[in-house]
Amino acid sequence: MPQQILPLIPRGATQINGLISVWRDEETWTYFYGAHPIYSHRKSDRRMFRLVTSQLIDSGACRQVDIRTTFGVSKSSVIRSLNKLRSGGAEGFFVQRRGRRGGKVFTSEMLEKAQGLLEQGYTRNEAVQELGVKHDTFRKAINDGRLTESRSKEPVLTKSSRNVADVAAGDGMGVACTRVGERVLASLGKLVGAAVRFDRCLDVPKAGVLCAIPALLANGLLNGAKQMLGQVKGYYTTFHILLLLAFMALCRIKTTEKLRGHAPGEFGNLLGLDRAPEVRCLRQKMDELSVEQGSERWAAHLSKYWMEQEPESVGTLYVDGHVRVYHGRQTQLPRRYVSRERLCLRGITDYWVNDAIGRPFFVIEKQIDPGLLATLRNDIVPRLLEEVPYQPSEQQLNEEPCLCRFVLVFDREGYSPAFFQEMWSTHRIGCQTYHKHPGEPWPEQWFTDHEVRMPGGEVVKMRLCEMGSLVGSGNDASWMREVRKLTDSGHQTSLISTAFDLPHTQLAARMFSRWCQENFFNYMMQHFDIDVLLDYGVTEFPDTEKVINPAWRQLNRSGNSLQNKLRYRRARFAEMTMHPATEDKAKKYRRWLKKKADLLEEIENIEYQLEELKVKMKQTVKHIKWGELDEKDRFLRLLPGRKRLMDTIRMIAYRAETAMVGLITGSTVDSSDARRLLQDLFTTEADILPSPEAEQLNIRVHSASRPAANRALAQLFEHLNNAKVKYPGTEMRLIFEIGGYTASNYAEGVR
Repeated sequence: MPQQILPLIPRGATQINGLISVWRDEETWTYFYGAHPIYSHRKSDRRMFRLVTSQLIDSGACRQVDIRTTFGVSKSSVIRSLNKLRSGGAEGFFVQRRGRRGGKVFTSEMLEKAQGLLEQGYTRNEAVQELGVKHDTFRKAINDGRLTESRSKEPVLTKSSRNVADVAAGDGMGVACTRVGERVLASLGKLVGAAVRFDRCLDVPKAGVLCAIPALLANGLLNGAKQMLGQVKGYYTTFHILLLLAFMALCRIKTTEKLRGHAPGEFGNLLGLDRAPEVRCLRQKMDELSVEQGSERWAAHLSKYWMEQEPESVGTLYVDGHVRVYHGRQTQLPRRYVSRERLCLRGITDYWVNDAIGRPFFVIEKQIDPGLLATLRNDIVPRLLEEVPYQPSEQQLNEEPCLCRFVLVFDREGYSPAFFQEMWSTHRIGCQTYHKHPGEPWPEQWFTDHEVRMPGGEVVKMRLCEMGSLVGSGNDASWMREVRKLTDSGHQTSLISTAFDLPHTQLAARMFSRWCQENFFNYMMQHFDIDVLLDYGVTEFPDTEKVINPAWRQLNRSGNSLQNKLRYRRARFAEMTMHPATEDKAKKYRRWLKKKADLLEEIENIEYQLEELKVKMKQTVKHIKWGELDEKDRFLRLLPGRKRLMDTIRMIAYRAETAMVGLITGSTVDSSDARRLLQDLFTTEADILPSPEAEQLNIRVHSASRPAANRALAQLFEHLNNAKVKYPGTEMRLIFEIGGYTASNYAEGVR
């Protein structure tokens, strides 16, 4: 009887049968015959595993069932490997098969692109969809070693892993404060501003707002900020704060307090930091930026910058007032009429200057409102004369008597023939508004059909007629152009203008586009909350500031009340005169005579009171200095610092959004649809995948809910990628794409 070999199995090894065992660690598998090692290969080397197990079976050391039960491989796989050994020998496991389709599909360029996608964190499915190849082809390329998954050693952070790290940091310096060393150095004054550094993050909330960075930078978000604004010291820099405020505006986070409802670490990922500043810190930074009227200087700089960037847009400027209603209790601001509420409420009047498509240039705040004409004369026109670029020279104005510098368009509040004449004779500025007293309708046969191109580009059919009209009376009377539009109902809308060098169709287009400014106010109130109060402090006005005398205001209010009473009684008296009572009914006739006599007495009494009131008003000064007000009549000024800074940020955000709308709109997407699409984009999750070696910051936005939206976004991203914009503070170029959306999807959608 033959002697049996003593089965000496190494400790920790797995027994395959009575003779063969395998010892496995994290990197290497070693096969033992008894206590002697006979084969070894790396854990991930599938070819060597098939070769070794096939040799063990072919030599009779193992059975097929031993290999299947020990390693959990299929019967067909074991048989296929054994046949390969017997037909081709050991070399058969390492010779690549020829004629495989994958070699033809994956050219060197395709391999490079596919490897780049894998390094960016793409899954196999996403890479297959992006490249347009089959799953088997992609899998075989990975198995053959032509492609390698997860080559990058940098981990990809999921939302859950980021949340765990942010919460854990709360036990130390604070929630999401993971850059402890940099924060300590900044607190000691050894670090001026944290470096922008991005991690590979998936599913970052509101990361779609990063798509607005090219438009924000193009509209001057960082232009002149360091020179004009106050200096910000510490961990956060000026561009960190401005970017955060712009992102908040576009994501419709309307106040700094509402930032508390969003994860600070996730907002930090958008800034390339560990977290966004806390609300109190953010307020402090806003105050530092606004110190010494820094926000005012920056706003003025940007207004001039916008005008110089698009000089054709300042040929016609729209001016209108917007009342910000104040419901606070810190001061009693004067009341003013709010047209949208149809009430007289306490508030502040802002006078906005916009272009023909509603984009803002600047705003003038008037807590003591002198009226539109006074604001135009004293604040807006002097500023425009300095800032509007490419104005005609004095020689050109002398050679062309009808040429004007630019045109101001406003509503009926600015109707004043004297003001029109002053602006033309003094500055050669054309003015335009609706006619307050158009007179009798013109014959309808005078009107002709015209195709009028509006400032937004659309063409509208109008029935127009133009004539010269003498507007005003006395010394204020002057000849102006009057253009009327005939509507389908027969109503005639009249406008007057001193822009003598423009065709009447352009005058009509500009006047009837004035609603773009009203739409701007409505949109800004709804989406950007321009009426919100950001500062809760007050300060006194300068003693030299002129305000309306409360005594004169009371006299004027009484005069208006008497005028209304007089108007009503005169109408009653005229009615009684036109319809007298008959004399055949004596009793009724006597009552009629008595009522008429009493009414006449009331009219004379009210007229007498009005005459006395007019004398008192002439003797009372209308405007007095703020220092001359009685203590009970004094009111304080709301602090303008943060509000002025946020108004500028909101103007930049609105202009950036408008610019992006222009890249999306087309035959199937109008401007309102484009704005809704962008609102969804700004709050969409996205993957942030930096590639520092390639100097790229890849933003992979999650797919939209509709293929049509994906096609519109793909068109937008093509423009943004061609702009080759770098993220501020880095050398990484922004690359935008839609997850799982390829060029072939776009082409199929177009077809």
